[in-house]
Amino acid sequence: MPDSRPPWPGGSTAGPAPSTLLLSGVRLSDGRTADVRIGGRRIEAVGAPGSLGTRGTRLDLRGYLLLPAPAEPHAHSDTALTAAPEHSAAHTTDDVRRRATEAALLQLSHGATALRAQVRVTTGTGLAPLDAVLEAGRSLRGLMDLTVVAVSGPLTGRAGGDGLALLRDAVDRGADVVGGRPDLDPDPGGHAEAVLGLAAGHGLPVDLHTDADDPALLARFATMAGEFGPGVSLGPCGGLSRLPEDTAAAAADRLAAAGVTVVCLPQGGCAGSRLRDTAPAGLLRAAGVRLAAGSGALRDPTRPVGRGDPLEAAYLLAAQHGLDAAAAYETVSATARAAMGLPGVRVEAGSPAELLAVRGDDLPGALSLAYSRIVVHRGRVVARTGAVREYRDPGTGSAHGDRDPGSGVVREDRGLGSGAVRDASARGPAGVLGLPRQGRTGPGGEL
Repeated sequence: MPDSRPPWPGGSTAGPAPSTLLLSGVRLSDGRTADVRIGGRRIEAVGAPGSLGTRGTRLDLRGYLLLPAPAEPHAHSDTALTAAPEHSAAHTTDDVRRRATEAALLQLSHGATALRAQVRVTTGTGLAPLDAVLEAGRSLRGLMDLTVVAVSGPLTGRAGGDGLALLRDAVDRGADVVGGRPDLDPDPGGHAEAVLGLAAGHGLPVDLHTDADDPALLARFATMAGEFGPGVSLGPCGGLSRLPEDTAAAAADRLAAAGVTVVCLPQGGCAGSRLRDTAPAGLLRAAGVRLAAGSGALRDPTRPVGRGDPLEAAYLLAAQHGLDAAAAYETVSATARAAMGLPGVRVEAGSPAELLAVRGDDLPGALSLAYSRIVVHRGRVVARTGAVREYRDPGTGSAHGDRDPGSGVVREDRGLGSGAVRDASARGPAGVLGLPRQGRTGPGGEL
């Protein structure tokens, strides 16, 4: 039978970017309601509702808040989705590629239009997982930007020579970032020095996994990072939260002076980290450290319940670590993008059209109940996720035994690319309303 789903705004993701996409009636973070016109991959104009014309594709976003899209700076793509026993030993190239793709699409549906994938490159794994994730990234072009961190094993001691040769091969193979795990090396300082040296020789950024629970070692990392220059990230740094406050504050001052970005993991730890604490977000921000937030493990044996949702990371920083909603969201958007070397995004003319529309009136509300989301990457809608809520009309129906959809049970339907998405949080009388209408405007009206 023919496909009855409504067309995607802006056409197929496989084709060229639309000439114009108009996001109509959307709320901005400063409380204004506006129309936002996108041309190609950039925002062309932001104006009062109805002021930007009707040409091109129009998406009615009344009831949605428009934000710069999040980015995911710390995802473990090679081990994602291996929590179930049947997947625990599934690490062939095809399996890693499939799981990495599925995990990336999940994170795209949450709003992340860019993802930094951590991939282990050790004498035990070889380069096959790296090749698989690189292939997944190529298959996702046009939907999201995926970059790959080659995370080395030991680089000093008896195994160091082989590990360093393998890391060089990973860079030659196409790794975008040079990564390391100094805490697991017999000489953590020498490990970090080897990673930084290789990255400097190839003009690549650096991403080091460390718990940061050794102040002297962290001071050494900060010194080396300061000499390296911009482009060094450390994470998850949960060990900082276990240090005495004055010791942690002194370490934060060193990291700030070195220009290091700390990528914390509010949703939990990841493979290779001994601790599960979250870095002290308030202390780091107070010291001037650039703080980004990532997801870490995603349904692997380390954390079987991981979600990979950047808005949950922001929510946790606001709910449990004392950041206000704007500062918390900045860790998964502006600072995360900067840590990944991506241009900044603002809802203003000239900015890249990397956007997330989420149901809600303001940022705190969006972080609390971020059910319905529409994701824009390079000027096109690339993902839609929604929820349906239905409640019994209190004035009708029997009190017990009614299994009709209006039986008092909350029902949520979530889908990716599944056509019309409904959300009962839309305005109007009791019932379930549709996703704001979408289609091409013109002489025949809105389709």
